[in-house]
Amino acid sequence: MNDKKILCIGLVCLDIINVVDKYPEEDTDSRCLSQWWQRGGNASNSCTVLSLLGAPCAFMGSLAPGHVADFIVGDFARRGVDISAVAWQREGETPCACCVVCPASGSRTVVLSDTNLPDVSAADFSQVELNQYKWIHFEGRNAEEQVKMIQRVELHNSTLPRQQRITVSVEIEKTREPLYRLFQYGDVVFVSKDVALHFGFQSAASALKGLYSKVRKGAVLICAWAEKGADGMGPDGTVVHSDAFPPEALVDTLGAGDTFNASVIYTLSNGGGLQEAITFGCQVAGRKCGQHGYDGIVVKE
Repeated sequence: MNDKKILCIGLVCLDIINVVDKYPEEDTDSRCLSQWWQRGGNASNSCTVLSLLGAPCAFMGSLAPGHVADFIVGDFARRGVDISAVAWQREGETPCACCVVCPASGSRTVVLSDTNLPDVSAADFSQVELNQYKWIHFEGRNAEEQVKMIQRVELHNSTLPRQQRITVSVEIEKTREPLYRLFQYGDVVFVSKDVALHFGFQSAASALKGLYSKVRKGAVLICAWAEKGADGMGPDGTVVHSDAFPPEALVDTLGAGDTFNASVIYTLSNGGGLQEAITFGCQVAGRKCGQHGYDGIVVKE
């Protein structure tokens, strides 16, 4: 079981990072402190962190051939992430995001060029050999197709003893109505602060209690709340909490949520408990916020 991989399904894009000393005013010219290309996208970032943690992992998402995809493929290879399940599309372009990072305020502003690249479909997913995975994480995107993918995993699991079944996690990050049907399809459900606020909740703990009725029986619901840490709740109804672990200086929050999710998944997939998982998630996400990029965020014991 230990050699089985964690598969993350969702977005990969090119992030062009611009670090500025103050957020630029409209209609002005200014210089950035530094600029570089970085592979981005929620599921893609989570794979980076899983790889750094030492977990065998794989990414599934859409790419279109070209210079941007060449950079992304090379970066996945550098991290040792398996991309054999990537859906190569004949239409559309690989998306690109311009990210303005302002360490002085801790803000990160993202402008995504949403190209007409089709998302991974249930037909694409039907080609994936499920036996190689122990955990599959879905970044909520095209929910209708993703529900069909999860149903395929459920059918696969129904033929296996409990200890050999694939765990399914879903991330509901955006306030888009079609995504909310994913609540009932994850063994582990990550709900964002934005979605919690959208439903009228003012804290992670109240969000978990208020939204738990939407998840399937026996599921775990987790909500991270930026500098206030994160909370998690399982079927026994007990809310566990971890404070945040802020860095000495806030440098770059881009990808902090993806780092948290990956660290939680890593811990739970290795048999850790919910309290241990969200605490570890907050620790690693805190280290990520104290630096640019991901190298060095994992402190080897």
